[in-house]
Formats: sequence, C-alpha cells, structure tokens
Amino acid sequence: MIVGVPKEIYPGERRVALTPVVVPMLAKAGLEVVIEAGAGTSAGYLDSQYQEKGAKVLADRATVFGQSDIVVQVLGHGANDKNGATDLALMRRGQLLVAFLRPLAAPDAVQQIAHTGVMAFSVELMPRTTRAQSMDALSSMASIAGYKAVVVVADALPRIFPMMTTAAGTITPSRVLVIGAGVAGLQAIASAKRLGAVVSAYDVRPAVKEQVQSLGGRFVELALETTDAQDARGYAKAQDDAFYAKQRELLGKVIAESDAVITTAVVPGKKAPILVTEAMVKGMAPGSVILDLAAERGGNCELTRPGETVVAHAVTIIGPINLASSAPYHASQVYARNLTSFLTNLVKDGKVRPPEDDEIIRETLLTRDGEVVNARVREMLGLPAAVAQ
Repeated sequence: MIVGVPKEIYPGERRVALTPVVVPMLAKAGLEVVIEAGAGTSAGYLDSQYQEKGAKVLADRATVFGQSDIVVQVLGHGANDKNGATDLALMRRGQLLVAFLRPLAAPDAVQQIAHTGVMAFSVELMPRTTRAQSMDALSSMASIAGYKAVVVVADALPRIFPMMTTAAGTITPSRVLVIGAGVAGLQAIASAKRLGAVVSAYDVRPAVKEQVQSLGGRFVELALETTDAQDARGYAKAQDDAFYAKQRELLGKVIAESDAVITTAVVPGKKAPILVTEAMVKGMAPGSVILDLAAERGGNCELTRPGETVVAHAVTIIGPINLASSAPYHASQVYARNLTSFLTNLVKDGKVRPPEDDEIIRETLLTRDGEVVNARVREMLGLPAAVAQ
C-alpha cells in the first residue's frame, strides 16, 4: 500500500505529516511512501532526505492523492478551516485519510469528507489507553505548545524569569500562573520552572494536584466543590454558569499576584470557558502578560483575540493559533512517530484491519462507505444512530 504525504496548505502551517526517519519503518510494514515536492522544507526536511530513505517525491498534490491508498496530513479538512475543502475533489472512494480533522468542532466538514467515500480517521479521537499512548498526537502537539507558550511569554514579559544576583542587587523571580494542568499545562509548568520562575497552577480536577507538585509547581486550591470534574478520557468536563462565576471570583486574587498567566483550559467539542475577565486583567500589574492557549476555541480570557496580540489595561494578551507549528522540526518528528505507530497497527499483511477488531481503529474512525460512523458526530449532525455492521 502507498502512503501519500501532501504539502500542508493551512496558512502558516510549517509541519509535515511524515519525516524521513520513519520511511524505513513504514517500509518494513509493507507501506511505500510518496511525498509532494517541498512538503517537508518548512519543517527542515529536504526532498533529498526523503529520497535517501526510500520515499518517492512527486511533483504535485493531485498526483500524490491519485497514487496514494492512504493520505496522511497534519491538518485535514475541518481542522483546516481556511482551504482544506479544496482537497475534497482529490479524494476518492475507498481511500484512507488520517489527520487532525476536528470532528467535534466541525461536524459539517466530517459529513463533506464522508461524501467523498474515503475512510477517514481523526487523530483527536485516539483513546487514552496505554496501548494507544504512542499514537496520541493530540498530547504530542499539546506538549510542544505548552513549551512554546513559556518561551513566548518569557520573550514578551518585561521581566526575567529566574532569581538573579547581580552587582546591583538581587532580582526577584517572576511569578507564573498556569490555568489548566492537562498535557500543555504540565509542560508549561515544567518549562517555566526550568527557566527559574515561581510557578503556580490551577485545575478544576483535584486529581492533578500531585502532577503539578511533582514538577515543582504550587497547586492552587479554590473553595469549589464538584464531583464531576473530568470525563472517562481524563479531560476536564464543562461546568455550569454558576460554577464558572464562582471560579472567576476566587481566581481573581491569584491572577492579580501573577506576572504572567498561561491559560490552557479547553473542553472537547465546546467553546473554551471564560476564566479571566476584563476585571481580572485590570487587576494585574502593568507589563503583565497573558498567553491564551485556548484562543483557537474562543479563548479563556475575555479580551483574547484569536491570532492576535493586544494590549489592554497595560497588560499584553497573546492569542496564538497553531502554536505547535512554530516548532515544526520537532513537532513533525513526534507527529510522524505517532502516525507511524497508528499506521503499523492499522495495516497488517497489506490489508486494512476492520474496526471491529481493534479499539484504537474503532474509536478513531469517522467515515466509511460514504457515511459518518462516529456516534458523537452523527448526534451533532442530527443523524440516527449508525446500524452495527
């Protein structure tokens, strides 16, 4: 079977779905790789490097789609809400597609993909099990974004992170608050701590307290009661308006004491909750910085503008989009490993394993035989439950 890697076409996207080093690994599994010319250049991978590892470089996108049994992308239609739809005409019935597709946020795009007849798999839906850990691209990209968030904040903050003793006296360390201790948040905590900041973190899930403390952060505990903080996959669950109102009230003082705030709180398939109000921003010291990693989902800060950096009440508010793409070399490297693990599990002896045989395949499958088959997406589209095959 042939795996095709087209160039990413989302504006500013610099990652590539497969890197040269995984080509021999896929070859051992009976998978040949073809790649669009220049697809890896922005990430630091040249066409010649792919050819040296055994991949074929093809001149254009249409040829890649035309020759491929499986197409792998970073941002497929749905996740690429700018121009991803242009690929629909290149897809064909029976072809496989593996990518970020943002199914719970863009169900209409999933239906459009289904109409092409492709068998589409969404990497966002990877089950959180030990066996699937090596395929968890969502966590891989979140980890890169968490690290980059700290680097961006450190550059924007008019202070340095660590305590420093100079001939002129001692400089006190910066105080960083991370809201949301998922994968991105934990990486942000670790990175800020390594740079010498005094780090605190808050999460609605008390269960993450030990993880925060193990990285050297102080866990902020608020007088909020909830017995339903996370779903079966370990992600934070949406709460009611009364909960968020109380949360904002209690967080205000903690935020006012922070030099920098990094917010990471998202709920799959829903708009990000507002956790930092304009009043909280007003309470921060001049020159403080907020970086909102939830900007793509609407933002955790009331003043966030997705894709922009704004200054309000003398506080800089950064709303990055697609932050993992700003470290394309290593982001592509880990994503390629995730996809390689997934593909070698998906294809055995030159054949695609049926979803019924494997939880990972079953849970990530979105479309098959012209239909949307994922139960949650079907419900969002108002479709009846799929009939078991």
